[in-house]
Amino acid sequence: MLYTGELNTQGRDEMRDITREIAAHVKQSGVQQGTVLIYCPHTTAGIAINENADPDVKRDVLMSLDEVFPWNHPKYRHAEGNTASHLKSITCGPSQTVIIQNGHLLLGRWQGIYFCEFDGPRQRQYHVKIMEG
Repeated sequence: MLYTGELNTQGRDEMRDITREIAAHVKQSGVQQGTVLIYCPHTTAGIAINENADPDVKRDVLMSLDEVFPWNHPKYRHAEGNTASHLKSITCGPSQTVIIQNGHLLLGRWQGIYFCEFDGPRQRQYHVKIMEG
């Protein structure tokens, strides 16, 4: 089963918790045992799994990525001016895989699934592939 999620990001850098949406797709699929692959088809965004209890973690992650990959680095040559967003996307990665156990996402107590925007605001998509087995 393949589902496509859509969202509109609000900021240049943003981590949007999409855990509930992914869990709803798993429930809708009826799959009890298997895996779910969450994939981002964009070169300036990604998918991450991280803490979803304390909102300061998202702030700290985005702040640290800005420190490592500053927007205005004088040596960047990419004409669109968004080299930092490409580097952040490479660091984050385009996908995550989660185990489905008894019809539920097998995530840790504090874990959530995030769509990570690094070049917003934009209209974005992500794909959810649910596999039984």
